[in-house]
Amino acid sequence: MSDRRPEDPPATDSDTSSVSIEDDGLLRWLLRSEEGAVVVVRDVASTVTIVALIGLVLFAASGVWPPLVAVESGSMEPNIHTGDLVFVVDDDRFAGENAVDGTGVVTLEDGQNGGGKHFGRPGDVIVFAPDGDASETPVIHRARFWVEAGENWVETKADADALAGRTCADLSSCPAPHDGFVTKGDANDLYDQVDGRYAETTVVKSDWISSKAGFRIPRLGQVRLAFDSLLAVAPPQPLSGPISSAILPWP
Repeated sequence: MSDRRPEDPPATDSDTSSVSIEDDGLLRWLLRSEEGAVVVVRDVASTVTIVALIGLVLFAASGVWPPLVAVESGSMEPNIHTGDLVFVVDDDRFAGENAVDGTGVVTLEDGQNGGGKHFGRPGDVIVFAPDGDASETPVIHRARFWVEAGENWVETKADADALAGRTCADLSSCPAPHDGFVTKGDANDLYDQVDGRYAETTVVKSDWISSKAGFRIPRLGQVRLAFDSLLAVAPPQPLSGPISSAILPWP
């Protein structure tokens, strides 16, 4: 019987125990080292890269940034709920055949004549800056109908039930000060343009619209809302009853 010992197997490329910066260079060491700190850094970098790639894909499809928003109130219920995450797209994308000229938005009024349903009803759900003020929290409500500058829309197009007895003379937004959309939350009883109740905005100009809603992911936006409440200086007010559906960007 021979006492000769078998030779040790030669090192291979899969042997990461001998990887060093001196012998292999910084990049190879970062990619192949099994040291604990390096593995953590590598995993974090991989996660960030994946998230960034997903974000780029969503942006390419959406045309706006951020492409996801978290809904922080309940005026679009039961079609969009507080805490839902909503994928939004540029208002010119995926326009229906009955979109208002010069925009990609189909109103509820026009959608009833063909154009499909969006979030349970005809008409696009739009994201807009109230009164065109970009410093205000954006609102996500449904475009009900289009009006032209000077139009007495209370008499020509409005649903009396959504006016609570107001006449054109009672509203600062009537006659319409400019072309635009009259809007309303699905859960609200009055139009946003009835002063002092909901979104507190006049007729919504098309260039105040940043995007329109594509689809929702139920409850996923709660993560964003919880994070925001932790950072808030004052505790958030309870969301009770139908109010203006404000949104927060994701993440």
